[in-house]
Order: sequence, then structure tokens, then C-alpha cells
Amino acid sequence: MRHEDTIGPNSPLYLQLRELIRGKIENGEYLPGTAIPSVGVLAETYGIHRLSVRSAVSALIGEGLLRAVQGKGIFVVGDKLEQELETVGGFRQNMVAQGKETETRVLVKTLRPAGAAYGALLNLTAGAPVYFIKQVCSVGGEPVSLEEIFLPEELAPNLGKVDLGVFSILEIRDFYGIAPVRGEQSLDITQLNPADARQLGVEPGRGVLRLQCVSYDGGGRAVELTRTYTRGDRCTFSVHFQR
Repeated sequence: MRHEDTIGPNSPLYLQLRELIRGKIENGEYLPGTAIPSVGVLAETYGIHRLSVRSAVSALIGEGLLRAVQGKGIFVVGDKLEQELETVGGFRQNMVAQGKETETRVLVKTLRPAGAAYGALLNLTAGAPVYFIKQVCSVGGEPVSLEEIFLPEELAPNLGKVDLGVFSILEIRDFYGIAPVRGEQSLDITQLNPADARQLGVEPGRGVLRLQCVSYDGGGRAVELTRTYTRGDRCTFSVHFQR
């Protein structure tokens, strides 16, 4: 290992590598949501035994800075912001809060212009780039909700490199310090196109519940637009209020 990458010439190699990886996370070379080099690549790059690499990686996994996903690799979790806020989130977050077992399958993740309609909702120009994500959320193995999520690129500039099969939208917010504190929601009934209807397991032409939410941070800036299409035969919406 290079001298500048060590924490001391007499330190165990796994400690030197642990601090090297930590430094690359802290300086932004290894970004939250992306995979670090494999154990084999790290061992070859720094000329140390694979066991030492695994010890360094395991220590950082134990600290919560890395996450190992079988068959995919080792991913950077990064520091998370802890906020005491009223819940502002999508269908999956609400199901998790209720202790339901959920599974999310991403159908689309792309960078596109906001367009006039979505730009107006997010207070962006029509040509401003936004990430568009479409995903299906299942509960107990049954598809229940289809989500469309719009995030301004300026708030999540490296989202294109994040594996959404590993990290949820809620975790991605934490990565980038996106902290919604309030939302403006509307609920109506609509129909899905045939392709989306198949993904949700409903007959084409059948009505589904559509919940649209624009989320805002503490400064009043629009940070996210979500449209959640939910099967009416599987879910109900409730509102709690107090005089």
C-alpha cells in the first residue's frame, strides 16, 4: 500500500485498508448507493491477502458504512441524517411502518426533462432534468401499488449510479439530505394503461386509486413528486383529525 494511504507503518494491513476505504467514502470517491471494488480487486490493487480485505470490509459493514448484498457486491451506505419529522412518504414506507413485509421491483429509472406540468409542480423549468422512477410494490408477494417518483437531478446528482434494487427511495433521501417535512396530496380514481395494469395485476379499464403528493423541505422547496396507483380491492385510505 502507498505510504499516504496508511494510518501508520506498523498498523495491521486490514486496519490500513479499512481507513483507506473510509477516507474514499468521506471524500466522495466512493459515493453512497454505489458499489466499491470487489474483494479480489482490492486485494490485487493493494497487494494484500483477501482475508485482510474481508476483515477491513467486515469492520466497515459492522459500522454501517458498507452493506454486502449477495450476488451484487458491497455498497456504500454513507452517513445518514436523523430527523424527527412527521412521516411524509410513499406506499412502501407506510407498509413498513405497519410491519408489513414488502418487496419493490424497479421498472424504470431514467433522467428526463421535467416538462411543463411536472416542472410547475416541482417549481422547475420545463427543461430541468429530473429522475423518473417507476416501481411496483408488493405485499406478501402480491402486487398492490405502482409508484411513479420524480426527483430533481440537482438534489440527487449521482442517483443514476445508485442500485435501486439495493437501496430504497427513503435511503436515497438520507444519502442526499433530502428531508421532506410536509406534503400536499390529492386523491382520485383513474385507469392504468394496459402495460401498467398487468404489472399491478388488475384488468385493463378497472379503476385504481391515485394518490399524488408533492413533498417540501423545511425551506419550502419542492423536493419530490410521487404518484401512487393502488388497487382499491387491497387497500383503503384513512384520515385522522382532531378538533
